[in-house]
Amino acid sequence: MSIDVNNESGIEVDEQAVLDIARYALTRMRIHPLSELSVIVVDEEAMEQLHIQWMDLPGPTDVMSFPMDELRPPAKDDEEPPQGLLGDIVLCPEVAKRQGEEAPTRHSMDEELQLLTVHGVLHLLGYDHEEPDEKAEMFGLQAAIVDGWRGERGLTGPSPAPTVS
Repeated sequence: MSIDVNNESGIEVDEQAVLDIARYALTRMRIHPLSELSVIVVDEEAMEQLHIQWMDLPGPTDVMSFPMDELRPPAKDDEEPPQGLLGDIVLCPEVAKRQGEEAPTRHSMDEELQLLTVHGVLHLLGYDHEEPDEKAEMFGLQAAIVDGWRGERGLTGPSPAPTVS
């Protein structure tokens, strides 16, 4: 799995954790090991510009996903996953910090960035949360991935609750 993390935000983030949870999520979703992903960490101004340009929505957001090859997890266990470019995930640590502080389970900016990374990966894989059934599926899968990753690392305490809109 080729995953690049590029921090352009000027804010110190746990890039290794972002890389590790992205790799864990992609492996768990059975994405081809030679697939490629890019994670870019930007400041609020850059995120706001992307949010306006691509979503026509004001203000910065927490995470945006830009799929490339529209890869999907294999439907069957014996099916060979396709290889390709997943795309880009863009994260904003300033928004993540606020969301972590405001969440019912209060958590750190880095914990929120880990959650947002998984959220972005799932969007790249075609998951969405516009409809209630889609939201239940995506957020359930997101929680399972974050909990699994945290469990493998012996991290204690509650996992961040979904704060992604």
